[in-house]
Amino acid sequence: MEILYTAHATASGGGREDGHSKTDDGKLDVKLSTPREMGGSGGDGTNPEQLFATGYSACFLGAMRAAARKTKLELPKEATVSADVGFGKRDDGEGFGLKVILTASAPGIDTETLKDVMDRAHIICPYSHATRGNIEVELRQA
Repeated sequence: MEILYTAHATASGGGREDGHSKTDDGKLDVKLSTPREMGGSGGDGTNPEQLFATGYSACFLGAMRAAARKTKLELPKEATVSADVGFGKRDDGEGFGLKVILTASAPGIDTETLKDVMDRAHIICPYSHATRGNIEVELRQA
């Protein structure tokens, strides 16, 4: 695989619990805290699941636009993708896992066409490719 871009980030402190993470270029610099639901302090920082949801939703929307263009369809500027990233105990009892629900909205695009675009985007999107077979990902239309 030819690498076109590499992001660099470093986490420090307590990691997800009262830690800190930032990119080497300073464009992202966040305080981390664990939600109360996960046994944490519920502090005012973000968490890895929120960061993953932000990245996956943005990447998937870009993949949807690319998939639509391949079929000569232009998604409206108002199109959105929301990502719900669930964190829980794995069924094997060995650790934790994630489950993702991606919900897309594209005003003016019928449900069947939107489903087709989402299915194509799920092949194109590098987040979908990385998670395939590892994380349950459900695609929904709003």
